[in-house]
Amino acid sequence: MMVPGNGLFDLHYRDMAKNNPMTLALDGWSLCIEAWSVIGLRIPRLMAGNPDSALEAQRMIVEKIEAAGRLQWMMLSGDLGPTGGQAMARSIAHYRKAVAKNRRRLD
Repeated sequence: MMVPGNGLFDLHYRDMAKNNPMTLALDGWSLCIEAWSVIGLRIPRLMAGNPDSALEAQRMIVEKIEAAGRLQWMMLSGDLGPTGGQAMARSIAHYRKAVAKNRRRLD
């Protein structure tokens, strides 16, 4: 029986809050906005046409392949969780870390 104050109830409630479809949608939307801001920081560097811009383009491709590969490994190893909501929340968190890392580097 789930009773407030019981650890099982609290864990279940927190899990439901994180996997709420509206929360997941807003988290995904927020990640898109963050990613677009990084794209806005990256475009001037890519358009500079100097050797650094070629390195930035290569870095961008490598980072995308690496992030997708790690996410696939997490999925195959079961690290994303047993439910679709957990998998989506952890996928968003995974990409959010990569976007934040790029934003810090490009600022």
